[in-house]
Amino acid sequence: MKIEHIEAITLRFEYATGFSYAGGTCTGRLTTLVRVHTDTGHVGIGSGYTHPSLMHLIVEQQLAPLLLGEDPTDVERLWDHMYGLTRWYGRKGAAMTALGALDTAFWDLRGQQLGKPVWQLLGGDSRHCPAYGSALLWKEVPELADEASRLVERGFRRVKTRLARDRDYDAAAVRAIRQAIGPECDLMVDGSMRYDHASACELSKLLAEEGVFWFEEPFPPEDLDAFVIFREQSAVPVAAGENEFGSQGFRELIRAGAVDIVQPDASRCGGITETHRVCQAAHKAGLRAATHSWSDAVAIIANAHVIAAAPNGVTVEVDATGNPFVESLLAEPMSIDDGRLTLSSAPGFGIELDDRVIEQYRVENPLQIPAGCYSDMVVGKEHFQPALPYT
Repeated sequence: MKIEHIEAITLRFEYATGFSYAGGTCTGRLTTLVRVHTDTGHVGIGSGYTHPSLMHLIVEQQLAPLLLGEDPTDVERLWDHMYGLTRWYGRKGAAMTALGALDTAFWDLRGQQLGKPVWQLLGGDSRHCPAYGSALLWKEVPELADEASRLVERGFRRVKTRLARDRDYDAAAVRAIRQAIGPECDLMVDGSMRYDHASACELSKLLAEEGVFWFEEPFPPEDLDAFVIFREQSAVPVAAGENEFGSQGFRELIRAGAVDIVQPDASRCGGITETHRVCQAAHKAGLRAATHSWSDAVAIIANAHVIAAAPNGVTVEVDATGNPFVESLLAEPMSIDDGRLTLSSAPGFGIELDDRVIEQYRVENPLQIPAGCYSDMVVGKEHFQPALPYT
């Protein structure tokens, strides 16, 4: 099997009515898919969540020409090769995300060639992966409670909300969601990097009273010392990692004792290869792993294959905000039953993309992204609307 052609496909969706969160008002969503075509007719699928213009340049302008003719199933060697090619300007960020999207597609092709699903290639013995509904952004408290109830009705047994609006909102939101989902379901909280040490400690006490499963990213990822100090005092487990890259980045989180739960993302931190390595390192350190996903269904499926195979894998994130790249991208949509996502037993990832959805949302020129607030990426000054400081 040899690589014949590689394509990076940027997708853009615009909300009719966006949602409010710590970054302002989200007006749309972006993601980039990668398809690796081979001389045998097999096609591997990957996903990268970063600025689409950078993703396009790195994948199609640099890496793709140097990968043509290579055996895509020689995954680990190609990962090292791509890392070496991008080290000078990479090691983290967009370059790591771009090579990771290709790595994920290579794992898909390795599974297809060997006739085994990726979760089995990674050492797993079950195709079931716990999954949680990630939504519950800044809304009026009664709306949050209603939304939480609907997530449970959809089959989720774990849900996550974003707090850090203000002190009173935090308390009311957590209590209302807990009452809506009942004691048998897990509730996770995302801090959106908006707390100081004192406010995080105060909130953690309330979270413990309400049986919250984890407190995610209360501080910016650069402030490692804040995580270390807070973890010693937090009344609930601390989670972070969506803004970390490569096993070397997670090595620092683990070595410092900064978190209880690591949150790598195959569509961010370096593909299946690095996400698997991070889970292994966390397991050796006695930590749990719960992958982040906030882009598309391919990313969720890739992460789920890793978590399903990891002995310390806890759960995978499923964007439940009405994102068509999650709900409509796959020819056979994902379904959650009793808190679990069931993966295919077919070779590779066992998924097919719906080409109609791709054509509907495809961006003609990924170097010219229309202005908007795309949750984690802002294009155009008029869309930069940071929330007021946390009080």
